[in-house]
Amino acid sequence: MTDFLRIHDAMQPGKVGPCAQPGADAAGRASDGRAFQDMLLNSLNEVNRLQQEAADGVQAVLTGQSDNVAEVFSAVRKADVAFSMLMEMRNKLIDAYQELQQMRI
Repeated sequence: MTDFLRIHDAMQPGKVGPCAQPGADAAGRASDGRAFQDMLLNSLNEVNRLQQEAADGVQAVLTGQSDNVAEVFSAVRKADVAFSMLMEMRNKLIDAYQELQQMRI
């Protein structure tokens, strides 16, 4: 439930209360100055980069440009884990949004 409250507070600029994320200011920014949106976009870009590296590695092995299968396997696994984590974040955000929709004001 605390993760839900942190996400909820991060999505509400200007809201500061007892459930606010520690180290966040009134604009919903973390103490290092990054907004929730920036962190989410950075995560998407990182997953995309890892998937591209994995695809490039597989292509290199298939075309014979590389014979380091272990490195390619590692890159593919990293991309898979990163994508799985991204999907879990998405699912949690959708759950939080649906829970907000069901709240009575």
